[in-house]
Amino acid sequence: MAGSRFGSFKSEKGDSASAAAGAAGGAAQRRDPYEVLGVGRTATDQEIKSAFRRMALKYHPDKNGDDPIASDKFQEVTFSYNILSDPDKRRQYDTSGFDAIESDSQELELDLSSLNTVNTVFAALFSKLGVPIKTTVSATVLEEALNGSVMVSQLQLGNSVQRKVEKQSAHFYSVDITEKQAKMGLVCRVHSNDKSKFKLLYFELEENGGLSLALQEDSVKVGKVTAAGMYFLGFPVYRFEQNNLAAAAKDSDGAFFKRLDSFQPCDIHELKPGTHFFAVYGDNFFKSASYTIEVVCGESFPAEKEMLRNVEAKILTKRAELSKFESEYREVLAKFTEMTSKYTQEMQAIDDLLKERNEIHASYTNNPPLKRSSSRNKGKSPSKVAKTDTEKHPQKEKKVKDHCMEGYGSDSDNSSEKKSKERFPRKKWFNIPFKLDRRKTC
Repeated sequence: MAGSRFGSFKSEKGDSASAAAGAAGGAAQRRDPYEVLGVGRTATDQEIKSAFRRMALKYHPDKNGDDPIASDKFQEVTFSYNILSDPDKRRQYDTSGFDAIESDSQELELDLSSLNTVNTVFAALFSKLGVPIKTTVSATVLEEALNGSVMVSQLQLGNSVQRKVEKQSAHFYSVDITEKQAKMGLVCRVHSNDKSKFKLLYFELEENGGLSLALQEDSVKVGKVTAAGMYFLGFPVYRFEQNNLAAAAKDSDGAFFKRLDSFQPCDIHELKPGTHFFAVYGDNFFKSASYTIEVVCGESFPAEKEMLRNVEAKILTKRAELSKFESEYREVLAKFTEMTSKYTQEMQAIDDLLKERNEIHASYTNNPPLKRSSSRNKGKSPSKVAKTDTEKHPQKEKKVKDHCMEGYGSDSDNSSEKKSKERFPRKKWFNIPFKLDRRKTC
């Protein structure tokens, strides 16, 4: 839930690739991300998200038409947020600036509602091929919620609701909790048996009656379903932020050691008594998303609450251990690489010395060195010799054949063959008697 992203992207001519390249232009043309979002360098994740939501709505192409200045501002805001919302990228930027961030790893989020049909088809194809395509909530939905013009359905604690939401649309729900229920904790979970893509959203009530997006959780595949959940249990609950998947695919070792770096605490871990608002956003490319939403009180799950606290504490401990293990692993790996290279060099050196020794041994002779014939000549020499012998002595070959034929056709052999035929006469099949029962029809 923490570190969720709300950016969107739209190209003036529907060319998302060219716009992405423009957003990731040269470092000399980039402004400081903190300056772009209007926040300080010590700003919290929540402050960065709030600033981004405000500026994204202000400069969104849907609200500014074909204004090129607003489009450039929107891309700059989105690019800056992509850096500051990622703990790893933010740390790299704070240390070494833009030079420490690979331009090809910047992943812009797409607002599918702002793409034309062709670009939507391409995005869907890339997603099917395994290329991570990050999407965001439509600016239209966010603006309607901020203006208070959305329809909200009441959701009772402990009851589940099954519905279908259209693509790039949202269903809003309200839940009322008492002071006791708020103290015991609240859990909202959504799953889809059809493996639909969706986003679980949490909104905060503004003074003007509108709703502002505070938390976002994308659905992930869990077994045979897709699911997402938010946990407000009174203690910090952690979530995984899937960042920089392309870079992880290039460096498997680095991806393993950084696997728990994105294990970050949620921005909000407890709720106050009153009314709270959730929404399910359809994130499929073309079709509607079927889902089941359920909100339960933590009072009914005391054992699960304690187990979740314990297992997340173990994960944090493992993250610290993994950081120490990485330095040890890198040191041993470097030593292993060095030893492997030395092993190869020593093997080659030994082979060269033994070869030189054999050549010296072979030099102790007064005989001329043997000339080795090629394998091609070896294969053809026997046939040539045989051919020349037969051509030179054709009469001799004929005599040998006649002698062999005489040996095979001797009288003794003929007599023995006749005796064997008399002793074991052959049976002819037409002498075998057949009895036919004429009473039975065939």
